[in-house]
Amino acid sequence: MSQNQLSILIADEMHPSLFTMLDQAGFRYDYQPKITRAELLTSLSAFDGLIIRSKTTVDEELFLQGPNLRFVGRAGAGLDLIDLATAERRGIRVFHAGEGNRDAVAEHTVGMLLALLTNILKADREVRQGIWDREGNRGYELGSLTVGLIGYGNNGHATARRLSGFGCRVLAYDKFLTNYGDTFAEEATMEQIGAGADVLSLHVPLTNETRMLIDDSFIDQFAKPFYLINIARGEIASLSAVVRGIENGKIRGACLDVLENEKLAKLTPDQQISFDYLRQSDRVVLTPHIAGWTHESYVRINEVLIRQLLE
Repeated sequence: MSQNQLSILIADEMHPSLFTMLDQAGFRYDYQPKITRAELLTSLSAFDGLIIRSKTTVDEELFLQGPNLRFVGRAGAGLDLIDLATAERRGIRVFHAGEGNRDAVAEHTVGMLLALLTNILKADREVRQGIWDREGNRGYELGSLTVGLIGYGNNGHATARRLSGFGCRVLAYDKFLTNYGDTFAEEATMEQIGAGADVLSLHVPLTNETRMLIDDSFIDQFAKPFYLINIARGEIASLSAVVRGIENGKIRGACLDVLENEKLAKLTPDQQISFDYLRQSDRVVLTPHIAGWTHESYVRINEVLIRQLLE
């Protein structure tokens, strides 16, 4: 079947550049960004492909309603919204645009870390209040630190490349790769990262194995106090454990672009306590899940997705 015979349902909001690319490639598509779950279940059988972003969960129930489905494409990096086991069992290809936002994620990671190390946000707030405190805002140089990366895929590698430019020693652990050490990072075990890292940055997907990976026992394994960066998925790090780590001095500071519950109006009582602590701390930098959310990546993600579909 040629691509101009394939019909694709697009079930989430997409950057307009996607439609020009689909037209040029000869795909037929139906753009339904407001489609409900019920409507999706009843209409999916008419399509060969499904493209989603962050709203739609593609589970076994959905796959069962798409007997003609040949592929699912996600305009983004993470695949935790998609039941990969069911997709594989049914012979449905899954595409994602992991390399589309890797530069955005890497730059955001370094930006958050620099802001934390040099007290940029704290100093900015103080100066606006008429406080001129130079000594209280003395910072640390990024190049003097050893950074440990968990995950050395698209985002991890792009981050290591930028960190190496600052003169950092970068250690990378990735259980799915072998012989991956390069100019930008040394291949390392988790034990080596725990023994030597001043900074820990997370670049892994959310899976059953990584869910709540960063807990009290994980934090306690580090030989020296460290800075924590999470630009991956919020559920990888327990917020209460991060708070305890900051309180007891094991965590020197945290850069959090993601939270275990990003619906801030619907936090559990325990999550609210942790969030209130973090948002009031000068040792924490928070952003609203925007690490990969640049004007450039919005377009680049679509380019990567279309290229994969054509291949």
